[in-house]
Amino acid sequence: MYTKQITKRQEIFFNQVLAFDEIDRLFDPKALTHFSRYTKDGKSAVTQIKRRTDGTPTENLIIKGNNLIALHSLATQFRGKVKLIYIDPPYYFRKTKAEDSFAYNSNFKLSTWLTFMKNRLEIAKELLTDDGVIFVSIDDDGLAHLKLLMDDIFTKENFIAYFMWMKTATPPSLSKNVRKKLEYVLCYRKNTFEGLFGGIVEGGDMPLLNESNALNTLEFPAFSVQFKIPDGIYYPAKKDKTTLESELVVCNGWNSTPFKLSGNFKWTQSTITKEIENNTTFIIKSEKFAIRYIREGERNKKPSNFISKIECGVGTNEDAKKELFELFQKDLFKYPKPESLISYLINTATNESDIVLDYHLGSGTTAAVAHKMGRQYIGIEQMDYVETLAVERLKKVIDGEQGGISKEINWQGGGEFVYCELGEWNAQAKAAILACDNWVELDRLFTELCDKYFLKYNVNVQKFANEICQEPEFLALTLDEQKQMMLEMLDLNQLYINVSDMNDSQFECGLNQEDKDLTLEFYGMK
Repeated sequence: MYTKQITKRQEIFFNQVLAFDEIDRLFDPKALTHFSRYTKDGKSAVTQIKRRTDGTPTENLIIKGNNLIALHSLATQFRGKVKLIYIDPPYYFRKTKAEDSFAYNSNFKLSTWLTFMKNRLEIAKELLTDDGVIFVSIDDDGLAHLKLLMDDIFTKENFIAYFMWMKTATPPSLSKNVRKKLEYVLCYRKNTFEGLFGGIVEGGDMPLLNESNALNTLEFPAFSVQFKIPDGIYYPAKKDKTTLESELVVCNGWNSTPFKLSGNFKWTQSTITKEIENNTTFIIKSEKFAIRYIREGERNKKPSNFISKIECGVGTNEDAKKELFELFQKDLFKYPKPESLISYLINTATNESDIVLDYHLGSGTTAAVAHKMGRQYIGIEQMDYVETLAVERLKKVIDGEQGGISKEINWQGGGEFVYCELGEWNAQAKAAILACDNWVELDRLFTELCDKYFLKYNVNVQKFANEICQEPEFLALTLDEQKQMMLEMLDLNQLYINVSDMNDSQFECGLNQEDKDLTLEFYGMK
């Protein structure tokens, strides 16, 4: 009964994997509290929830609370509405490492980590639009495991790409195996998708030859190819990488007769015919007959799967640390993501006013970038630093701070967001347990837990208080192990206050009338 557990920091308990056989109302919509609106004029009360014509809330939202529970609550309003999800979750590490972007311990056992990720990815998928995409950052230790998990949830057919991000230009020189410069970003679509956007290409000619393609003979009709060689008659002959298969007459810089050309071409005859119908110009610049093409007007190019400063203008962890330091004048996260990385990903799949979600908000980078780029955003974070870090960062964004991508996009400030919290109940008990500094405080707290909060139906309170707590084996446990036992007594269904229970008298100290009214308005019940 007193199996010794590995001691973890307090925050690890927030990453509790929920036992579904003990849950029946955990994912009911939850009450919301502590509403505040932030604008350029400062902090103010929230008097209404702004909505689109289809009823979807238009508010930029920062929500404090357990992200799994928050996602289920959000689904009532945002199911099928989110265009892009980006998350930088706790990484799975084969061995305990400090190398993590979170301020809390994320050294999970593999099975625990997979369950933790699965529960959240499944409900997150439901929030995506039919043509929505999700990006998930991961290190190489967890990459293969995450790929298999996401193949199962999103299907292998909806896998889009592994992106490789150059996280540092200066990896440790004393690394045991290799000097690691890369992290990965997995990308999946929900269902239908036209492809990621990598920018606009205007004009310019492209080669029709591609050595990896099979040898092919193409026929070009009269006046379909422009020539930069002298007018005249050209007879069949082997050229550099092509073969002229028929006689050709060039007049006034164009082929006045049809001709055939063989080579390792990337296109088939049917594609050539279609491109000519679409006014694509073909051009031969020299007697090597290396034919090229120019499509009419603008065209989209695909994004590179290697994301670096040189190729994509995307910074490193070091750049991200500088961005945060410039904002707060102190080091806050060891391994944050730079704004340029999030901007690069958001640009590939969204337009202005599309909804972006990050349910591992951390330092608030996703919300800050989405705000500057004119996207609607939802950020969820369960740790207390959401108020001192993400909220404060967004206040600076509204004021027009010039870090990150601000100068590149000429950010001048403005906009607003709403902050709120899931209405805690047993979550308050959890926080109180974690705050205890010794067994005396924990023992004193137990009476309050029994009187005020919800314990599991099968907890024998008297036996625990009068027998177990007095046993030498229990007293010999570490404080963290004693806390864990007490945490396991809490009823997970009652971590937060359900909307349906808001008017119960026992929750009067946790919710005021304003909280209740805004909660009902948020869920469209008022």
